[in-house]
Amino acid sequence: VLGTTFMLIGENSRVVANQVSQRIKEVNKILPPGVVATTVYKRANLVDATIQTVQQNLIEGAVLVVVVLFALLGNIRAALIVAAIIPLSMFFTITGMVQSKISANLMSLGALDFGIIVDGAVIIVENCVRNLSEEQRRLGRLLNRTERLDTVFRAAKEVITPSIFGSFIIMVVYLPILSLSGVEGKMFIPMARTVLFALLGAMLFSLTFVPASVAIFLRGRMEEKEGFLIRWAKKLYLPLLNLSLKNRGVVVVTAVSLVGLCVVLGTRMGAEFIPSLDEGDFALSINRIPGTSLTEAVQMQKSLESALLKVPEVKEVFTRIGNAEVATDAQPPSIGDGYVMLKPRKAWPDSSKSKDAVAREINEVIRSYIGNKIELSQPIQMRMNELISGAKGDVAIKVFGDDLDELLRVGQKIANLLTRVPGVEGVNLERVAGLPVLTIEPKHDVISRYGLSVNDVQQIIETAIEGESAGAFFQGDRRFPIVVRLPEALRDNVDALKRIPILLPAAEEGANDRAISVSGPNYVPLSEVANFEIKSGPNQINRENGKRRIVVTCNIRGRDIGSFVGEARSKIDSEVKLPSGYWMEWGGQFEQLQSATQRLTVVVPVALLLIFVLLFMAFGTATDALLIYTGVPLALTGGVLALWIRGIPLSISAGVGFIALSGVAVLNGGVMISFIRRLRAEGNSLYEAIRVGSLTRLRPVLMTALVASLGFVPMAVATGRGAEVQRPLATVVIGGIISSTLLTLLVLPVLYSIFHRDAEKVKSEKPA
Repeated sequence: VLGTTFMLIGENSRVVANQVSQRIKEVNKILPPGVVATTVYKRANLVDATIQTVQQNLIEGAVLVVVVLFALLGNIRAALIVAAIIPLSMFFTITGMVQSKISANLMSLGALDFGIIVDGAVIIVENCVRNLSEEQRRLGRLLNRTERLDTVFRAAKEVITPSIFGSFIIMVVYLPILSLSGVEGKMFIPMARTVLFALLGAMLFSLTFVPASVAIFLRGRMEEKEGFLIRWAKKLYLPLLNLSLKNRGVVVVTAVSLVGLCVVLGTRMGAEFIPSLDEGDFALSINRIPGTSLTEAVQMQKSLESALLKVPEVKEVFTRIGNAEVATDAQPPSIGDGYVMLKPRKAWPDSSKSKDAVAREINEVIRSYIGNKIELSQPIQMRMNELISGAKGDVAIKVFGDDLDELLRVGQKIANLLTRVPGVEGVNLERVAGLPVLTIEPKHDVISRYGLSVNDVQQIIETAIEGESAGAFFQGDRRFPIVVRLPEALRDNVDALKRIPILLPAAEEGANDRAISVSGPNYVPLSEVANFEIKSGPNQINRENGKRRIVVTCNIRGRDIGSFVGEARSKIDSEVKLPSGYWMEWGGQFEQLQSATQRLTVVVPVALLLIFVLLFMAFGTATDALLIYTGVPLALTGGVLALWIRGIPLSISAGVGFIALSGVAVLNGGVMISFIRRLRAEGNSLYEAIRVGSLTRLRPVLMTALVASLGFVPMAVATGRGAEVQRPLATVVIGGIISSTLLTLLVLPVLYSIFHRDAEKVKSEKPA
């Protein structure tokens, strides 16, 4: 016997699953000898595995960030101050999550990057270390406490504006995610809120804890040490900067061309809602010929399970056939849900074998069972698809109309077309017809001749098949109804039903006027007063918003959902002509992708406009705000190229990465522009300010880029359970930060020199 535990809405699945496991242990103690309750599928195992992956990625990312801080800051105490932001911001984040009732899971923690979190602190500490070192060299002695506090205050004030606004901008770009609704909102809003908590905490500690710690702990002789990497980077960077300033037109054209190329590339990349999570096991949606008896279904399922167990990687198979009519999900014996549990990968004959290869083997077994429509999916994925569109496949095509036969004809044509689209698997047309129906039609003229009524005949048929209450049976405090009806063997036997005796009314005076006088037996067989006919009737009639509909579903293997739907839609639109009053809708994961894309198409431009407003408020000029704003498209190009190189389609997860990128690109650009502006205000010429400012800001720009990108490296290369969801996000950020850094170091100085050149000084200030 297979049982299922249902969880109440709003509860924590991990907590509930563990409590159920504990209760099963207690139940086993009171079960009869030889009867044992065992857990065959536990969702908490997947939750624990994904949390383990996230935890490992966060720890490895934090270690990489700290290593970079030690290597590039050149001061252990300064690096420790920045590193302290990581646990402090996490405590702040956890507090916010607890207060907001956000659980720790793959989605809520999936976008956290300690590199981005410490960016603001890196900028402040680096500038404080440099100013303390310069002040000591200028005075030729150690600084006293007052001088140290003044220097730290002045150094923090220099970069506080770009640091604060940079943090605000990174937070602003996450606001569009909060506008998502439906399934996508449930999945991604906790992620955005968690990141906002982390960024807010990091910003508060960067403004308070970091300057105070620098002033207190960075005592003694301060030397701005430059490691080998920074010295090598400066030697390489200066000639490249001069070359870029000499060939400004080439640099600008190259940058614009790169953006245009990536725009074209992005339109040709595939798309999906979110990457498919490897749950570790498979689920089967079984749909047999309508009218299949329970005995036949059990026999066929035993044969299928025996064949599946021969696949070397399969550990066990279990199935639920049909569902009681009193259940929340009533199903006949022709429908079943199966689970194929795989062995641990280390127990596979070939541990390097992919799960897709195992899926192909299982599908080969499934296809050999003719008359069985079986879809191979994953347990949670199948239920999510069913929740989203009412169908268990990755893609659902709903056809609406009035006539069931016409719907069936159109649906069959669509199903045939889908089988010709590359990447399709398990095309399934909803079984809406073919159910054997026994029709018992009363013979009204015969019934009246026997002095019977139609109700008399119907009552006998109902009692024989459905049953009639005849009392109750009590056992202690428990009450059981007693229902009288024919045994199952007779209920399923048409000949036996035909022989059911129909009691005739007793002959009365004057009966000859209205009925046949009965001198023999006082009953007749049911076949005498009714016609029996077995017809093919509708198996089910589904409606949506009051309209009849039929659904064609399919799963996708080795291809993204966006390109698949694009090709399938093109074939269907060209070859399927719908009658008047009929229409189609695309559902499943594609429906959620469309919904999220449409919402983000509206709110993302609003967020980008808000970013420009913040930049204008920070720098006071539209020119400088636009210059910094150019960092966004070039950062996005790197993300697109990184996805293309790795063969990862666009998704909402990748979109979150693009959103994070926008903030990081603006942060680095703002730091460099603010320093160049200060140098010009001190009287430096345009090109001198650009050279000195760019060279001086090289280390913080490289540091913020390295810590932000390296923090995502574990996510980009992870192979654990749940890594599929984080991989697009991490890939986008790493690729985008690389292109954003090139922009900040080369393209941004060139653009600044173009927009700020003075007509009187153009000739005298040409670069050497």
